[in-house]
Order: sequence, then structure tokens, then C-alpha cells
Amino acid sequence: MSHPKIKLIECPRDAMQGLHDFIPTADKIRYAQQLLACGFDTLDVGSFVSPKAIPQLKDTAEVLAGLDLSETDTKLLTIVANKRGAQDAVQQEKVTYLGFPFSISETFLKRNINSSIQDSLKRLYDITELSTKHGKKLVIYISMGFGNPYNEPWDVDIVMAWCYRLKREYNASIISLSDTIGSSDPKSIRYLFSNLVPEMPKVEIGAHLHTTPDTWKEKVHAAYNSGCTRYDGALKGFGGCPMAADDLTGNMATENIISYLQEHEELGIKKEPLSSAMKTALEIFPV
Repeated sequence: MSHPKIKLIECPRDAMQGLHDFIPTADKIRYAQQLLACGFDTLDVGSFVSPKAIPQLKDTAEVLAGLDLSETDTKLLTIVANKRGAQDAVQQEKVTYLGFPFSISETFLKRNINSSIQDSLKRLYDITELSTKHGKKLVIYISMGFGNPYNEPWDVDIVMAWCYRLKREYNASIISLSDTIGSSDPKSIRYLFSNLVPEMPKVEIGAHLHTTPDTWKEKVHAAYNSGCTRYDGALKGFGGCPMAADDLTGNMATENIISYLQEHEELGIKKEPLSSAMKTALEIFPV
């Protein structure tokens, strides 16, 4: 199956956010600068959220200031959780995308951004308005997109109904289905992407999958064969979601996504810069 251009989103922000020990700003800049040379479509590089909530990312503005974008086509994304964060993010000239973690789980929203679904929709309205006004693009993440551990109602049709609603009411153009706790399986991945992709041709539907080390391939295979063209990953599979607590489930390792997809597609990822970035990852992340 041939796809429109595949987009790979590398997520150092997600890899770092839950770490207890602060990674020095200079190391973050050095690592991000190496990632900018690899040929990724987008770098999810930081977030404008309360430093109390995620102290690791309190230096996002300084990291952005230290990056040189003159030799790269890679675009930058930062996460925001409310209007105040979006106001900070839209002032950043180097940022193309704002990412908003919307969840279809009340419990998770409470834990993650101290919000209800209703309140979250209001925040999304404000963030959409700010993004449009300042010429930024918005990526809406649907966390708990593949399952719910809190005994709340969940099925693939609920997820799809939310995608349609976000398109209808917020004119969403990029929606990334987020696994959060690693509960996705080939069946739910296939069902969601094979239904959403053809029915929402103007919306880019992405996969932000978490995985255990031995289930990654079947997940990427299911997404690719169901028409997914946007994939989030983190080199070496570092990180995961600090709010969802499962030590075995980490981010999908970008190098695994690449190794699978490049058998089918021309990805434009540059080998040597990628290899350097992976060495740096091993230096700055506690292994």
C-alpha cells in the first residue's frame, strides 16, 4: 500500500518529562540540535505548562532560544494544557505546532491537567482561537485513545465520535490517537485507522503508541496497513507517561518505527545524524 508522505514525529519532550533528575538546558539544546539534523518531520521539543506540574520542562523557552533552525526543515511542536500556556507558546517564532492533550477520560484529565472534559473543551476553544490568530497549527492528542484503565465507558466508536466532533466543532486538522498506557492492540489500531482515515480525508490522523519491547512491530504493522501516515516515537523508547504509571510501557522506539517503515517507504531519515543522536540519548538519559 502506497501512502501520502509519511511523517515521523520525534518526541524528546515525552522522553524527558517524567524524569526526576533535571537534564541541564545545554544538554537538551545539544540533543535537540542533533535531532534537527536527522530529517524528522517534526520535533516535539518541550511544553509550556506549569513548572510545578512538569519541572523537567521549565526551561522550554531557553531551549527554543538556543536552537538553530537555519539548516533544517524539521518543524517544532510544544505541548500546552491551557490558555496561559498557549499564550506563551504562540509568542515563540520557532514553534509551528501547539499540541493539546485532550482526553476522553475524565479521570485521566483530572490527573494529567486537572481538568474535566467540559473544561477541557473550553480550553481547546481558547487554544484553537490563539493558534489561528498567531498562524500556528494545532495537534489535538486524544489520550486514552486505545483503552481506559479506570472502568469508564470506552470503545472504538466513542473514540471515533470524539474525532468527528473535534473536526466538526473545532475544525481539527491533526488528531493524534494516544495510547497512554500501552493498551492498544492490532485489532483496535486497525479498526480505528481503517475507519477514520477514509472517512476524514482532510484530517491527519496520527498514532502516538506506547508499547512493551516485544509488541511494537505488530502495532506499527497494523497502523501502516490501515493507512496511518503520522507516527510519534522517542529514540530508544525512553519515557512514557508519568501520569499513567506503568514501568513496562514506554514510548514507541523511533528506530523501530524507522526500521519497519523504511522497508515500505522512502523516509528521508539521515543515518549518521541519527546514530549521533542515539549516542547522545544514551549519555543524557538515565539508563
